[in-house]
Amino acid sequence: MKAMQVMSALSQATRFDVYTRLVEALPAGVASGDLAATTKSAPSAMSAHLAILSRAGLVASEKIGKTVIYSAVTAPVAELSDLLVSKFTRNS
Repeated sequence: MKAMQVMSALSQATRFDVYTRLVEALPAGVASGDLAATTKSAPSAMSAHLAILSRAGLVASEKIGKTVIYSAVTAPVAELSDLLVSKFTRNS
């Protein structure tokens, strides 16, 4: 698992907000243009944010016509959560 990459990707406020919106939209996805509009980001900036989330394995994309739909991939966050709990909690 790429724990550091996942934490790094989600450490930026806009990316955290985008990922949260994508999780809330599950099982459907959200068009990149809609994500840019709701976060008041330029399309080029949103593209860069989505690329970082994608490299961390946090989003999947599907092209439908001229529109790219992004959806959240939650497994990396679940794996990170399990890792953090196992590393940083002790049985009392």
